[in-house]
Amino acid sequence: MNVVRNAHRRMIFAVCLSCCLIGLSGPSPSNAADELTTVFGVPKQPLIAATDRLIEAMEFAGAPLEEQTLRDLAEARRKSDPKETSLEIQRILDPLCLAEININAESRVKVAEGPVKKQLVQSGWRAFLVKVHNEAGITPELVVSSPHAAPVYQQGRGARQRPRTEQDLVDADESAERWLDVSMLNRRPLKPRLSGLSLEYRIVLLYSRDAGKREAELAFNVGQGTQDIGFRNSVSILFDCQPAVDVRLRIKDVDGSGTMASLIIKDDFGRVYPNPAKRLAPDFFFHEQVYRADGESVYLPPGEYQVTVTRGPEYRPIQTWISVSDAGEDEVEFQLERWIHVADQRWFSGDHHVHAAGCAHYDSPTEGVGPEDMMRHLLGEDLNVGCVLSWGPCWYTQKQFFNGQTSALSTPQHLMRYDVEVSGFPSSHAGHLCLLNLSEDDYPGTETLEDWPSWTLPVLQWGQEQGGVVGYSHSGWGLALPDRMPDGSRQFPGRKWGGAGSEWKGQAVKSLPDYAMPKFDGIGANEYIVATAAGVCDFISAVDTPAIWELNIWYHTLNCGMTSRISGETDFPCIYGDRVGLGRIYVKLDEDVPLNYENWIAGLKDGRSYCGDGLSHVLDFTAGGVEVGQRQSPDSPPSRLDLDQPETIDVSFDVAALLKPEPTDETERIRNLRLDEKPYWHLERCRIGNTRTVPVEVIVNGEVVATREIEADGNINQLSIPVQIDQSSWIAVRILPSVHTNPIFVHVADQPIRANAKSAQWCIDAVQTCWESKQGMIRESERDAAKAAYDQATDLYRSILAECQQP
Repeated sequence: MNVVRNAHRRMIFAVCLSCCLIGLSGPSPSNAADELTTVFGVPKQPLIAATDRLIEAMEFAGAPLEEQTLRDLAEARRKSDPKETSLEIQRILDPLCLAEININAESRVKVAEGPVKKQLVQSGWRAFLVKVHNEAGITPELVVSSPHAAPVYQQGRGARQRPRTEQDLVDADESAERWLDVSMLNRRPLKPRLSGLSLEYRIVLLYSRDAGKREAELAFNVGQGTQDIGFRNSVSILFDCQPAVDVRLRIKDVDGSGTMASLIIKDDFGRVYPNPAKRLAPDFFFHEQVYRADGESVYLPPGEYQVTVTRGPEYRPIQTWISVSDAGEDEVEFQLERWIHVADQRWFSGDHHVHAAGCAHYDSPTEGVGPEDMMRHLLGEDLNVGCVLSWGPCWYTQKQFFNGQTSALSTPQHLMRYDVEVSGFPSSHAGHLCLLNLSEDDYPGTETLEDWPSWTLPVLQWGQEQGGVVGYSHSGWGLALPDRMPDGSRQFPGRKWGGAGSEWKGQAVKSLPDYAMPKFDGIGANEYIVATAAGVCDFISAVDTPAIWELNIWYHTLNCGMTSRISGETDFPCIYGDRVGLGRIYVKLDEDVPLNYENWIAGLKDGRSYCGDGLSHVLDFTAGGVEVGQRQSPDSPPSRLDLDQPETIDVSFDVAALLKPEPTDETERIRNLRLDEKPYWHLERCRIGNTRTVPVEVIVNGEVVATREIEADGNINQLSIPVQIDQSSWIAVRILPSVHTNPIFVHVADQPIRANAKSAQWCIDAVQTCWESKQGMIRESERDAAKAAYDQATDLYRSILAECQQP
């Protein structure tokens, strides 16, 4: 495709530009042809008012007019003759103009090149004046565009399985030509629309991605159909783009070693660098931050910048100002600070659900991004393990990176592996699946995604049979709970993905377990109610959907003796595109067990873990001397404590959390959101009043049996709490909604866990509700097998109900 294709079909006028960022200094026209048209008969008072706004706007844009120019303009406004004032203002400002725009009486627009020196700076912005001769006296918005400012990336439409094959998207060579970013400055004190005055000056902002000589085509329009005839709107200008400063970064971890970190770089106008609109991998266009390792560089124009540096939630963000000289090279150093380092205690972080394609990612010039790009982001967020899951979008490109092994890009402390999310597949309606630790990523007998099963149990079984660890993604979708209304009734707000309208009077559910019935109408852990009963679900995922929705179904099944674990995920960049690792799981490995993917995923399966937002941590949770995820003997199930009779046991753990010392406007905004609004899991939701304390809860069979408050100052607290166990039960620890451990299963007199009849009945009803919701989307050829599995789950929960001693 040609970068300027269809340019003459657009309803715009164009000016070709070459760019460089310097202050406006009032150079002389390069030749007589560059002299602009003089406009006569301009009223003095509105012209002076518009010029005053222009002066203020140029200062706001970071390109203040020179003192001599300001003095000359002040002298011009003192002239008594309006004609002289108008002519003098034009004499002063015309040499600063990049372009002259003429709007004739028929509202046709044509453009001519202005006399200003054509310079930009690589990775920086430049403000230019444009002169507008508005013969029509119209008041539309003046719009600028350029084929060289078109997006360097593009997303496909629909399923996006083979977007570059099936759709006409931007190519790499086109991206290389799209070096410019351009916009009109329409913020206050300027007005968005033209004034209608026959003469006014506006400000256009240009950004150059590149250094060197560059030619660009700009287009101005005031509405559809306003370009002039005869292509007189097009003019070519060559620009000299001065090179930016190579700023070498020295990024040191707490032990003095070099490391990768996240950097958000902004100037004092709040503009982000490098410009997100011109980013390609490894920098993501939908991020403010970029990731750089010690010794790498960013290219910045000379100036002052605010830099925020961090490396995941276990680090304290560092915010500082740096000054970049004009020497061509510069160097800045950042010393990272931790508030906790749980890997030192053998707790290793992971995010089992991130994507390299689909959702916010582009499909072109490449179909998603590559392993090197994803590894950079995992390192920059200090994730010990990252599971990059190929799924429907760009499936046939991304699956080439799957090899059933840990990626060769991994380091001893940071592992990456490609696996599969069953999303965009025929079974997706019943719940998306995370299939981890696979040796084969194509379901037997299939050639395309459309050939896969249309319900989830066969896929889960296949994953387990090859040694995989399998479970449901973004579990809360489809499991929304109805609000509590002022009259005591329960009603759904009518928003499938959470939240409620401003006039809605209901309150989101805050307590667990809840016995209302979800609709089972989404893509979360819907069919989990059947899969866990069949023993084919190792875990459900949490942290990326509303906590109450995720945890409620899990609590009910735990109350019936099921043992599927919980894990933390982000679903990057779909549910959360901010960064990888917003939702995490921390897995414990013994001192003599090396960190590798196989050991870590075994800990996830065994539930030797906790999940959360990384802002709070529950370490080394034990009940009656049994640590979560450990076995009493080689043959016993993990996390099982056996008691001969009811007794009081000791529940002990270390816990730490970090809040800002005092609430801020932003933290209060988070705390006052409904629990089904983002961020779903966040420690600020747990803050008690205006204090810095948070409640730590011990739960037995989903009910809180003990609460302790801790200061969320980053220090580790050692807690030991006696808990009475009267019947077989599961025990966990949480700071809700910020962190949740996996359970320890306590069996009294070798009896199964049968917490209460209400949970068993809830599960029976849930199976029926799920079937009614899903059966129509299961292929007729598979429906009998699916119905049999649903019936077996119902029979199991009915037998559990019969065994329950508690109502």
